[in-house]
Amino acid sequence: MKRFVFAFSTLLACIFSTSCTEKGNETGVKPLVIGMELAYPPFEMRGPDNQPDGISVRMAEDLAAHLGRPLEIRDVEWNGIIPALKSGKIDAIISSMTNTPERARMIAFSDGYVTNGLCMLVRKDSPIQSITDVKPGKHQLAVKLATTGHQWARKEIPEVDLLTLDEAAACVLEVIQGKADAYIYDQISIYQFWKKYEDETRPILNPIREETWAIGMRQGEEEFHAAVNAFLKEYREAGRFNELADQYMAEQKAAFEEMGVPFIFH
Repeated sequence: MKRFVFAFSTLLACIFSTSCTEKGNETGVKPLVIGMELAYPPFEMRGPDNQPDGISVRMAEDLAAHLGRPLEIRDVEWNGIIPALKSGKIDAIISSMTNTPERARMIAFSDGYVTNGLCMLVRKDSPIQSITDVKPGKHQLAVKLATTGHQWARKEIPEVDLLTLDEAAACVLEVIQGKADAYIYDQISIYQFWKKYEDETRPILNPIREETWAIGMRQGEEEFHAAVNAFLKEYREAGRFNELADQYMAEQKAAFEEMGVPFIFH
């Protein structure tokens, strides 16, 4: 029965275009505006029709339907996504965001829904086998600006030279060209970049540290926080996370299980 409820909810949410605005909303109900950076497949991306697609998009549709509100998805650059939330331009962040102490001082977080990990991509012939092999004065790490990889490296290995870039693909290119010795990012992205550049790169998927993804919200909106957590609990119990994982990332899920690398919806 719960599966039917979520399928029907998704249908209702899809009735409302992701490009709708409060001004153009004929229902009189204020849209739920979700911010995400549509550059992180299979969670946040654009489909062949250039429309938002991915696990986070399906989550946003179902959350909007659960709340009885039409949905608007805004594509926001990662470095500006928390400021967009705090300024009221968006109502929540569903964008594979890790709950960290630094971010929790600025915004509120829902209960977690994914356990993931930071790991590394290196050149195929690199002698690096783990983060302990990365040495100050000898190696340079590529990191994407404002990500947990950037924050972790800056805090935990401040002596190592960091090459900080705005785009994940640019970080990978630095590794391929030998300008950076490794790229620190999350497991899903590292796995996908490795599959794209198997002849040039090698993944080190055992996590440097585990992380929990959660929905970002403004502080002080307790009623909204409770509603989001109630949605996540029902979503989890209905098995919807597993359905989305099977739909969007069956290959990655199977590969991680075979390697014994944790990637868990919860």
